[in-house]
Amino acid sequence: MNWQKLISNKRLGQEELHVSRQDDRTEFKRDYDRLIFSAPFRRMQNKTQVFPLPGSVFVHNRLTHSLEVASVGRSLGDDVAHRLMQLHSELQGTLFSEIGSIVSAACLAHDMGNPPFGHSGERAIASYFSEGEGIKYKGQLTADQWADITHFDGNANAFRLLTHQFKGRRRGGFVLTYSTLASIVKYPYPAIEATKQKFGFFVQEQPLYERIATELGITRSDRGWHRHPLAYLVEAADDICYEIMDIEDAHKLKILSTDETRDLMLGFLPPERREHIIERANQVDDRNEQVVYFRSCAIGALERECVTVFVENEESILSGTFSGSLLSHASPLVREAYNRCVQVAQSRIYRSRDVVDTELAGYKIIYTLMELFTDAAMNPQHAYSKLLLDRVSSQYDVSHPDTYVRIMAVLDYISGMTDVFALDLYRKINGESLPMI
Repeated sequence: MNWQKLISNKRLGQEELHVSRQDDRTEFKRDYDRLIFSAPFRRMQNKTQVFPLPGSVFVHNRLTHSLEVASVGRSLGDDVAHRLMQLHSELQGTLFSEIGSIVSAACLAHDMGNPPFGHSGERAIASYFSEGEGIKYKGQLTADQWADITHFDGNANAFRLLTHQFKGRRRGGFVLTYSTLASIVKYPYPAIEATKQKFGFFVQEQPLYERIATELGITRSDRGWHRHPLAYLVEAADDICYEIMDIEDAHKLKILSTDETRDLMLGFLPPERREHIIERANQVDDRNEQVVYFRSCAIGALERECVTVFVENEESILSGTFSGSLLSHASPLVREAYNRCVQVAQSRIYRSRDVVDTELAGYKIIYTLMELFTDAAMNPQHAYSKLLLDRVSSQYDVSHPDTYVRIMAVLDYISGMTDVFALDLYRKINGESLPMI
């Protein structure tokens, strides 16, 4: 793979269109703007990140997480561009200088396909087909289609949301640039090739990814394609933010003490720097503000480390031989500190009672909605089905003659809900809530 081809401002769905622009924004900045002003992006403010949506203490939701990931992603892209242009003079004066904008836009979109209640919602959708009543549709689907729905994944759903032409739309998706779309796909292979639940695109969107990969010169792998190099930066920004910010949220919720939080975050820094940072933090009395400072130091250290790993491994990344994440190739000090954060998060945060209770409720809500709306789409002649399908927007083709298309339309409808909307609809369907009369 080579940078001159990998960075393209050609738009999916407008390949032959040449538009005269009235301002100085680059096409990649336009991608960012299209995403941030979109309804699916706004809906992420009402989707759980880890902890239940806020009460008196504000913690991260999908929207605030995505904004922070985009900020870190821009720094990663800008710093990589600066260092690589010093090494490769032929990249100067090209679109390569814009990779900070590309990574930032891809980071904004990386979670837009997540269903309500995050991973719990994903599991509910997949298990409805693999373990529940949905298994009866297996005989009506190809092996590839069955793999899509029994491994349902928010990553693939994000690519679908951004590229799919929904019913009644003039054009497909957001019409983003090829490079931004490729940078979102962390797992560039179909579900049937996935060793775990993660994969990059559904059967319907695979031809679109293949078109993008061909245009950008992304090379083939045993399972599909190698990653677009910038996908490693998107992944790193996400890894940095969710691990560090979950630790900060846990401190706000008093799951972790200030001393525990400080030690976890300062673990990313050399021992000789830690005393100075603690002295500076102690100049303020507010413990939450102290943790904010520790967090900024940790993110800065992780960002610098990932830039170094990317630059030092540029050749293997471009050749498709690089394996693992950027953080998995970090220095021993950074890897050990990151692993400590992961262990604490898994044992103390992700298994905390509030988080588990939300996952249990979310699973039940999404599973029930999947069961009811899939049955309604498959049996539209039933009286109750007609009532349910009246709730579904016309952009979702739930009456299509093809079973797979119908099922995917139900998935589009449910995965696009917010947590609050899904809960409200669940209550109304179960007769627990009625509109005010």
